[in-house]
Amino acid sequence: MPLSKKVAGAAMKRREFIKLFGPAAIAWPLAARAQQQEQMRRIGALLPATADDAVFQARLAGVAILGWAIGRNMRIDVRWASADAGEIRRHAAELVALKPDVILATGDSTMPPLLQSTRTVPIVFPTGLDPVANGYVSSLSRPGGNATGFMIAEYTMGGKWLELLKEIAPSVTRVAVIRDVTNPSGIGQFGVINAMAPSLRVEVIPVNMANADEIERDVAAFARSPNGGLIVGASGASIRYRELIITLAARHRLPAVYWASFYVTSGGLISYGADILEQYRRAAGYIDRILKGEKPADMPVQAATKFELAINLRTAKALGLSVPPTLLARAGEVIE
Repeated sequence: MPLSKKVAGAAMKRREFIKLFGPAAIAWPLAARAQQQEQMRRIGALLPATADDAVFQARLAGVAILGWAIGRNMRIDVRWASADAGEIRRHAAELVALKPDVILATGDSTMPPLLQSTRTVPIVFPTGLDPVANGYVSSLSRPGGNATGFMIAEYTMGGKWLELLKEIAPSVTRVAVIRDVTNPSGIGQFGVINAMAPSLRVEVIPVNMANADEIERDVAAFARSPNGGLIVGASGASIRYRELIITLAARHRLPAVYWASFYVTSGGLISYGADILEQYRRAAGYIDRILKGEKPADMPVQAATKFELAINLRTAKALGLSVPPTLLARAGEVIE
């Protein structure tokens, strides 16, 4: 069947994004009467991607804050910082200098430079991995500083990914875990997968995401032995290298499990993880509360509440895999 309604919805949201966050919208001229009637609030958004990245466009399109309208009582300043650490630092400083009322921080790569630039401007993160270990908040229940938000995965999710890989590809006995060692969550996810491996009779091998060349070299070396599979852990680096990883999995005929559904719509085999667009909608609710006077220090960091399983049957067929009916029945998104 064609792409699921969810995929079509994401495409629509991308179109809405262009209307909502295009240059004209961001620099919306303000009528004098509107200025007199309502206070203009300023929101910054820092994204570790380029402006043509459909994944991040769809995410921002999901940020609709009830009661707030661009040009009437709200202004959005978006900074597309690409994946370059220097660019992210520069744009973080730029956003803070604008003195926004709140900043939407997308991804763990954006949080450290923002917190280095300000400890007073409120920051909301929709996709945190381990905000306590990373030093963004003092605790999940009482963040205590100027940042709060939502987590997309706990370390135990790694065990679920391993179970799914064995379910869809039972012959797998060796698993390469592609991880970001610069993020504590990458190490934590790998630890859970490694601890579960003996019970499923698989060997686990780490593959670090330092750069594209290292990923390509290590995956090729791993694929020289039979019965291999991949697990791609949640991180900003895995988004940055997503097209490369999907290509390598197909080239070396490696069944792969991913942490978000956008990998599956791009050709990945299977994914399980938080509904990312739902995370952004929840972040919009926190932004609304901050604009109305609440403090990030008192707003607890919340775990994901909505998860999704996605399967690409075309990819399964190309790999010679037969998807179990029980697994197919659990999927919320199926691509044929």
